[in-house]
Amino acid sequence: MTAATPATSFRAGFLPDVGTSRQYIGAWAKLSVLQYFVAESAVIGAWSGPAPYDRRFGYISDLGALHCGVYENRTVCSPLHAVMNASFVIQGLGMLIGAILLSSAVLCIAARPGVRLAVGPGYRSPWFSALATRVLTFAAGTGTIIVGLVPEDRGLIWHFVGAVMYFASGAMALLVLGRLWLTQTPLSWFLLACGTVSLGALITGGVTHMKVPEPGTLERFMGYPITVGLATAGLVIAQRVHQERRARKAARVRAAQGAAG
Repeated sequence: MTAATPATSFRAGFLPDVGTSRQYIGAWAKLSVLQYFVAESAVIGAWSGPAPYDRRFGYISDLGALHCGVYENRTVCSPLHAVMNASFVIQGLGMLIGAILLSSAVLCIAARPGVRLAVGPGYRSPWFSALATRVLTFAAGTGTIIVGLVPEDRGLIWHFVGAVMYFASGAMALLVLGRLWLTQTPLSWFLLACGTVSLGALITGGVTHMKVPEPGTLERFMGYPITVGLATAGLVIAQRVHQERRARKAARVRAAQGAAG
């Protein structure tokens, strides 16, 4: 059962405080993950390997490698590795901040204005889904921070663990949130699609050990949908918070005009 059951929710539930600065910052923190695409393009443009970097074949982690050389049969040389690794960390921090600041109650109803959140034994599923989304997003953010702090040529095991945390937890977070928002916004289907594509690519990579014609493409099918999906969720929430804050401002103006009149 979803949080949006108007026939019951409006009578038995409550409306969480959506318009706080905490929720606004949390939403924009999720949107900030889009900086990754800017950083990746800049780092690729500075690539100094014997051949141009190709997203179809090059691993994302190669862009953050600290040293030039041959790494697992790949020639790697990324002068702007610090930019790439910083982007990983910033992306992870954005996810952590979003997971911490966006409350479970707000996540339950953020995609549709005016929906009240019902409480009681029969309404535990939305709360659990919202909490699971926050926990999974936090885990994914932690994973990408590990990726940025431990490049592939500094600690392969930890780097691998961080990458798997990001891919698996990020995909699952989108699937859970998409299901939670199914009756609230058509964008829920986009979130579900992003999570499905990412998780499917991760499973394919695990089964094939990345021995595919275009490993770079496969890895980006793991990672790109997570970044885009989380940013989409952040945009939905930010718009909802902005609407609430604007409505409050208009109400204050009307109250002031009424008092003056």
